[in-house]
Formats: sequence, structure tokens, C-alpha cells
Amino acid sequence: MKKYIAEFFGTFWLVLGGCGSAVLAANFGGEGNPLGLGFLGVSFAFGLTVLTMAYAVGHISGGHFNPAVSFGLFAGKRFSGSDLLPYIGAQVLGAILAGGVLFIIASGNGSLDLSGANPLATNGYGDYSPGGYGLLSALITEIVMTFMFLMIIMGATDRLAPGGFGPIAIGLGLTLIHLISIPVTNTSVNPARSTGVALFCGNGEIIAQLWLFWLAPIIGAVIAGWFYATFLETAVETRPLEPIEPALKK
Repeated sequence: MKKYIAEFFGTFWLVLGGCGSAVLAANFGGEGNPLGLGFLGVSFAFGLTVLTMAYAVGHISGGHFNPAVSFGLFAGKRFSGSDLLPYIGAQVLGAILAGGVLFIIASGNGSLDLSGANPLATNGYGDYSPGGYGLLSALITEIVMTFMFLMIIMGATDRLAPGGFGPIAIGLGLTLIHLISIPVTNTSVNPARSTGVALFCGNGEIIAQLWLFWLAPIIGAVIAGWFYATFLETAVETRPLEPIEPALKK
């Protein structure tokens, strides 16, 4: 159970820290206020959640915190299929708890507005895209961004990669992904993250768009996992056995 608990709390922290920064702190005090995190700050917040939890509990569960990552690592032969559904269940439950906690906190001063395009930092396309991008743009963005995220994860945790630095590369990779794609979909690359906040937004149309933020990240992750395992995975180096006959003759 330890690895499932680790995935639960890791995903909880990712959603609470990342989406919480967007809801509570991105525009704190109004536009131009130096106390507000803004676009750049929210991107770093998501990266920091993964970085900190990867060091905190990554040694217990592998630090997925994302159903797409679990699918990608499974496709890359780094993860057992028997753990796939339990991991996803733990991740989604952690994300839902974080969404609920964020909703309660954000409602505390009476100014929470759920009528906007991205209430509670939800993801969307069309009318619910921060930049008004349509379905095709959102689909391509989520597939490509998740593909690159898994390529970073697979490479940073390869057996020949520098030891102990994987979480830094992965966290910075997620930061860069947000810097690119927040205007398009508000950045998902994580079905649990999208689901956890959408369930509390009170907008059925946003919930109806969740299919994209499950399908696209999983497609991108599976392709990346397969691609890395097939073309880039470092082979296990073995040293030929010494012949035993000369030793026996002695």
C-alpha cells in the first residue's frame, strides 16, 4: 500500500500546489501587482510540485503522480501492468481531494468566480481555452507536450543518466511545458489534474471536455514510452564470461 499512498499524496500536492497557485496567487492584488505570481509563477509552481514530491516519495512509488505517466512507463517497459489501475485510482483520488480542498479555500473570502473560462484552473478548448484555441490545436498540444514530458522522464531516469538529478530535469520540463501550453489548454498533460478540479467547477460543459484531457495525454505518453524503449533505451552491458577450460587444465 505504501506506493499507492505515495501516489495519492504526490498527486494531491501537484494539483493543490499547481492549480492553487493559479487560483489563489496568479493575479493576487490585481494585474500588475508584484505580489501576483502571474503566468511564469504558475508554470514554476507546477514544476516545483513534481520536483519536491519526486524527491519526497519518488523512491517509494516511482513518482508518477499522473495516469499518463503510468501508461507511458508501462509502454516503455518500466512499469508493471498489474499496478496500472491501482496507481491511476490513487492518482485520481488524490487529485479530487486536492480539488475539493482548493474549492473550500478559494471560497473563503466570497470572491470565487466559477463563471469564467477556467474556474479553479480547469482545462479546456474553444470557449474554455485561455487563448480561444479550438479542438485540433488542443489535441495536438496535449499529445505533443505529454510526448515530450515522457521523453524527459524516460531519459532522465535512464540507467546511464546522472544519478539523483532526474527530478530536477522532470520538474523543469513540466515548467517549460506550462510556459508553452497554458494559453492553449491551460495545460493538462495529466488526466488526474484535469479531473480533480473540473468536478468542482460547477460547469457541465467543462466536464464534458474531460475526454480530451484523458485521451490526448495518454496517446502522447504511450507513443513516447514505446519510442524511447524501442530506439533510445540503453542496452544492458554484459561482460563475456571468461573461458573455464584453461583454469581447469592448470
